[in-house]
Amino acid sequence: MGEEKKLTKQEQKRLEKLEAEKERIEGLKIYEKQYAAFGNVCGIDEVGRGPLAGPVVAGAVILPPDCQILYINDSKKLSEKKREELYPIIMEQALAVGIGMASPQRIDEINILQATYEAMRLAIQNLSIKPDILLNDAVTIPGVDIRQIPIVKGDAKSISIGAASIIAKVTRDRLMVEYDDLLPEYGFASHKGYGTAAHIAALKAHGPTPIHRRSFIQKFV
Repeated sequence: MGEEKKLTKQEQKRLEKLEAEKERIEGLKIYEKQYAAFGNVCGIDEVGRGPLAGPVVAGAVILPPDCQILYINDSKKLSEKKREELYPIIMEQALAVGIGMASPQRIDEINILQATYEAMRLAIQNLSIKPDILLNDAVTIPGVDIRQIPIVKGDAKSISIGAASIIAKVTRDRLMVEYDDLLPEYGFASHKGYGTAAHIAALKAHGPTPIHRRSFIQKFV
């Protein structure tokens, strides 16, 4: 009997947690609901502005208005396991997903900010549906003729931007793992190109690779 009660309590806790998560997700739809009348609402976010190596990657996601995917959040607040779990669900349930990248060479050529904007424009172009409103994480993208709503910390406030941040992060992380297979001495699978002590030590020992951003590594090599 005691065991039965314990299980019921556990179940109760689980249900309470689930309800709280559903409530949190509803709260993340505030901007999507606010701009729904305009048509397709698209969330945009980027990852990889800070690393010494690899591309900057942008994601653009249009979710259905009745989207019920739980646990979406700013990708930085989620574990790698959770991001990997959410990625196929978002890909399957989204009305459209677009991904854009700017290479390390392009970053060196036009600077990281302009390369980020370029990746975002590419992500929008790669959507199968044209968005009517863009919800951006904090920035206004130049050269885009769609109405934009910049939201500070948008990846934690909007379900669409959160979804875009997960798509961008998983895409970039998987790419860095592939680079790790080709260039194992740099440890890209663990640090994803960010300037960790191990990465900087490898850079000094082995020199730069074609995926290093020359403009970012001048003080190390």
